[in-house]
Amino acid sequence: MSLREVLKRLDKSGDLLHVKRPVSTRFEIPAILKKLDPRPVLFHEVKEAPGFELLGNLCADRRIIAGCLGISEKDLPRKLLEAIENPRRGEVVENPPCQEVVIDDPDLRKLPLLVFGERDGGPYLTAGIVIAYDREYGFNASYHRLMLLDERRLVARILPRHLDEFIKRGARKIAITIGNHPAFMLASAVSWKMGISELDIASALKPIRYAKTIDGELLIPADCEVVLEGRVTDELADEGPFIDVTGTYDIVRRQRVVEVERITMRRDPIFQQILPAGSEHRLLMSLPREAVIYMEISKICEVVDVRLTPGGCNWLHCAISIRKRSDDDPRRVIEAAFKAHRSLKHVVVVDEDVDLSNPVEVEWAIATRSQLDRDLVLKPGEYGSSLDPSADQVTRKTCKAGLDATIPLKADRGKFLKAKIPGEDEIDVRDYVG
Repeated sequence: MSLREVLKRLDKSGDLLHVKRPVSTRFEIPAILKKLDPRPVLFHEVKEAPGFELLGNLCADRRIIAGCLGISEKDLPRKLLEAIENPRRGEVVENPPCQEVVIDDPDLRKLPLLVFGERDGGPYLTAGIVIAYDREYGFNASYHRLMLLDERRLVARILPRHLDEFIKRGARKIAITIGNHPAFMLASAVSWKMGISELDIASALKPIRYAKTIDGELLIPADCEVVLEGRVTDELADEGPFIDVTGTYDIVRRQRVVEVERITMRRDPIFQQILPAGSEHRLLMSLPREAVIYMEISKICEVVDVRLTPGGCNWLHCAISIRKRSDDDPRRVIEAAFKAHRSLKHVVVVDEDVDLSNPVEVEWAIATRSQLDRDLVLKPGEYGSSLDPSADQVTRKTCKAGLDATIPLKADRGKFLKAKIPGEDEIDVRDYVG
């Protein structure tokens, strides 16, 4: 499955927007992406990078992600959880499209790296997926924002997770793959157990073809658009400032430098970028966490839906709808959600009749079904997210809270339900309004 096939389908459905006038990598492209978020946008002419088209906002809409996987929006957490628990090896092919062009003396300054905000530390690559290999644990794929240093070097934001552990164990060769199918993009956002390859999770979501890099040491998606082959060094450089998922600037940190040795690409390549704090950024971060939260709370009661909400940056706030069996279930669900997603700050649990995709309905449930002196769970002094500017971003100390906004089982349920007008669902207003 290739990005190009996805774009053909989105073009046919009218979802893909085209910008054909020349645009700049400095502020202009990010500003357009922000104005048009969550619509996918293809820029046909980038002033500073002749020969490249540029795509943004591809995975900015749950409907589009679900459509690319052939499922409903509500089934996204379940489908992803199923792929995590049942990974599948992808086909390995020779002579892949992503190696139609090989550049052995690369200049990264010729790529359409973007300057998103006025305080950015430099031009950035945000949709690059780093692939590494460990002899014991196999392949790992993960997102790492990359800031341009010069024609051959980038500095990578690497959190203390799997890639960091691979590097410490000696895995220095990496491939950075750009322009991927949404299945590979979503799988690469998963942070699961060491030894469970995101490449195999992607293939369980949708059949993905892989190929060996030019040096034969790594596997990459055969149908991706651009690949940067290189190595992680021991050199450190300042990374940032940069806009993070909350829409605020993340702090500057000393991070590892990546040296790029080779670029391979398709003919007429489509470069890809993710708008920081945009819907695509937030959804790719949140959907894997929703799957893990779903898994944990399924051990307690029947789960109807899980959403890391847009107002909470799709990271800090979670709404959960359940069919509860006891009045203790919501509090147990709150604790399980905090366990499943350590960065979570606020959780609200509602009944199955509340549509989590509608924030007005969630707020209505809080207004009509909760009493804070009875239903609020406060957790001061907890470790939360370094992305929360109201918390201590160094120690990550914060106050967490959960709210039970469900109907008590012994209460008269009828008085908590919305009144309905008989026949309202069958009415077609087009028959009445000209």
